[in-house]
Amino acid sequence: MSTESPSWTDIDPAEVEQLLANGAWLLDVREDDEWAAGHAPAAVHVPMGQVADRMAEVPTDRTIICICRAGGRSASVATHLAGAGYDVRNAAGGMQAWAGSELPVVDDDGAAGQVI
Repeated sequence: MSTESPSWTDIDPAEVEQLLANGAWLLDVREDDEWAAGHAPAAVHVPMGQVADRMAEVPTDRTIICICRAGGRSASVATHLAGAGYDVRNAAGGMQAWAGSELPVVDDDGAAGQVI
């Protein structure tokens, strides 16, 4: 019996963009208020506490990139998804790094958003 934990890789915002351009799926696991304030335009919102119950919504045929505010919660979700057999990456630095790289952040109306 293996005691290894499921593996995934941290990637920076430029790598996130590259994977998204190649068909990856960006999973934002932050809370509702964080999402509403601002998120990456391509992201899909499933709060961390709902991921286990909503696994059927996560595609199995694409790389999954998990993102949160700073990278901690998304790393936990990445571990869970990797354990379930997903090809998964974690966005290092989360939305803070995304916004810090001057990548777009939008609110629910598509207007300029902010990371909270």
